[in-house]
Amino acid sequence: MTEDTKKKSQKEEKPLDKMTVKELKEIAMAIPHDHTEIAVSDMKKDQLLSFIKEAQGISDEKPEKKVKKTAEKIPLSKGEIKAKIKDLQKEKQAVRNQNDEKLVRALRRRISRLKKMSRKIA
Repeated sequence: MTEDTKKKSQKEEKPLDKMTVKELKEIAMAIPHDHTEIAVSDMKKDQLLSFIKEAQGISDEKPEKKVKKTAEKIPLSKGEIKAKIKDLQKEKQAVRNQNDEKLVRALRRRISRLKKMSRKIA
């Protein structure tokens, strides 16, 4: 294979979004259009992408994002938060006696978050 055919095959394999502006301009110059040289030289990457996709008939639709269904959070009162903190502290002490450092760190973070929440409610 010659170097030209290698370059062309690499460009075709690479998705348009991953190409550089220089590569996109080369592709856009090959597309027949009025005043292509003037328009392409002034285009930015997003404009080049939309121009090439439009010329090649590629749809630019993005897949819909999946929305997670979560239960509504019921705000806790300050007393409920403090009670939860005390329970977690007891649990943390029990886990610490079992030498499970990973769970101790997780409980410490949960306690810290609850303390922050209690300060915000004040």
